[in-house]
Amino acid sequence: MGDSVEQRMRRSGAIYLLPNLFTTGAMFAGFYAIIAGFNGHFVTAAVAVFIAGLLDGLDGRIARLTNTQSEFGIQYDSLSDLVSFGLAPALVIYSWSLSGLKAYGDFWGKVGWLVAFVYAACAALRLARFNTNAGKVDKHFFQGLASPAAAGTLMALVWAVEDFGGDRRALVWLTPLLTTGLALAMVTRLPYYSFKVWPERVRFLWILVAVVALALLAAHPPNVLLTLSLIYAASGPVWWLWRRLRRRQRRQVWEHSAANRDADSGEETPRSAAEDSQ
Repeated sequence: MGDSVEQRMRRSGAIYLLPNLFTTGAMFAGFYAIIAGFNGHFVTAAVAVFIAGLLDGLDGRIARLTNTQSEFGIQYDSLSDLVSFGLAPALVIYSWSLSGLKAYGDFWGKVGWLVAFVYAACAALRLARFNTNAGKVDKHFFQGLASPAAAGTLMALVWAVEDFGGDRRALVWLTPLLTTGLALAMVTRLPYYSFKVWPERVRFLWILVAVVALALLAAHPPNVLLTLSLIYAASGPVWWLWRRLRRRQRRQVWEHSAANRDADSGEETPRSAAEDSQ
């Protein structure tokens, strides 16, 4: 039998240790990423954000497996996400690249930190909308790019460039555009597959794809993570455009069929009338 109303009310205010430990670990990793970024350890900062994403993905699943979901855990998880996937990537990307805009004048220096603020604010808005729409949207898709995915894209860029030994100053005009694009993607209603609902049976091909992806990830994590992150970030606009084209094609087919039906009925009416007159 289901829980009683009293049990659900008690659970809504309960504080459970195990899932909240993982949430705390995710927030600690995000906070550590900020400190590492300020100290110029950008690879460490990027890895810390990815660790935060891993822990963030575990806390909710552990809560469901152990039946320890609570309203406190939901709100605490959102605050942790704001630190790990809002403030941390914004400040790291500012320290890594956006602050370099100061070399082009005071105006561009302000643009740098404003872009970082817009990203953090959009992450907060994304999390607030997610909480208010929980249970009202299709579990197969997110509305807008999830904040961990947006943070992962920025941190994968930092990690890949640092690992390659590239000059981040050459990206000083690219990072504001990428950061702003990811920020706006979080607050749009573009559909992104959530990977929360998995089919019980999959084709053998998908198992093979997963094995190859894991092998490539183990061989060179930064480049593979950057590639996968960019593909996922682009999947929302591509999926939205594909659905619009499909709807337009279906509408055109329906209108064409309706026009043919109208034409056929228009031809039959005069012929039947002529026969009646004879």
